[in-house]
Amino acid sequence: MSKQPKTNRREILRAALAAGVATSAVQGATEIPYRTLGRTGEKVSCIGMGGYHLGKKEVAEADAIKLVRSGVDRGINFLDNSWDYNKGESENRVGKAVKDGGLRGRVFLMTKNDGRTGDEFNKQLNESLKRLQTDHVDLIQFHEIIRFEDPDRIFAEGGAAQAALAAKKAGKVRYIGFTGHKDPNIHLYMLKVADRHKFQFDTVQMPVNVMDYHFRSFTNEVLPELTKRNIGVLGMKSIGDTVILKSGAVTALECLQFSLSRPVSVQITGIDKPEILEQAIKAALTYDKVSKDQMTAILERTKPYALEGKWELFKTSALFDSTAQHPEWLGSASPHVKAVQPPMS
Repeated sequence: MSKQPKTNRREILRAALAAGVATSAVQGATEIPYRTLGRTGEKVSCIGMGGYHLGKKEVAEADAIKLVRSGVDRGINFLDNSWDYNKGESENRVGKAVKDGGLRGRVFLMTKNDGRTGDEFNKQLNESLKRLQTDHVDLIQFHEIIRFEDPDRIFAEGGAAQAALAAKKAGKVRYIGFTGHKDPNIHLYMLKVADRHKFQFDTVQMPVNVMDYHFRSFTNEVLPELTKRNIGVLGMKSIGDTVILKSGAVTALECLQFSLSRPVSVQITGIDKPEILEQAIKAALTYDKVSKDQMTAILERTKPYALEGKWELFKTSALFDSTAQHPEWLGSASPHVKAVQPPMS
């Protein structure tokens, strides 16, 4: 009797998609566990592919495109991005990977927007759609809510919140969220301002890592609130763009396993090489094999390094604050501010 040829995961997935089966219905053909994105009900891979690293100069465009397609074939359906990443190159590359590879129906496409005014929000959104080669994104997020004035500017008259709702009504975006990496209290304030305006966020993106657990902790202060509201949690900064690893206290795999053990919908991580993709997939497949005692040991080991925020530079320096370096990306003052502000010398 002749041997039947083996069918690999990629072939199974492609066959199912060709037959019109949704990606979430063929999770058995993928390597990555899927989770529910809060109240949206969307099924998303627990690992998300970070957009920033895909647009770096040292990563060739062809290699970035190949990484996206490889990740999607292996089950990663959540693609992160931002209007400002690498002067638009990150969106350009993901757009090519998705469009030319016929992946749009298989991925949950997210990008971020720096605009605080409606005009700036719309300008950036339209540029993002053009680069990503799509007529809509699945999720748009107000980017870098890192100052207490950011929520007030976004929800002001003529602000980005009004523009985002109009874009949703027009079919340009499906869901709306926000991101930030500076202070959990700013995230909580953003939720309070949204409540005041009867605005419900679908997602929130924030640091979730072994150091954050001990210092100005989004994990301990914001995550419970998001869980209570059934808002989709997008974790980031697992290894702090490698800075956390330089402490010598923890490995990359341990970092990813810890973040994935938290109640996040997706843990977004930068992937710029095939071996980093393998590492992320390994973490997704093994995080639930790490015992509670082992997780506690990791936290105890990292605590002395975490207490002053020395390894979370996104919190304690301006290094990661792109909108602070480019305030023009935020847009102009609101009509109210322009009307009442004193003369400026």
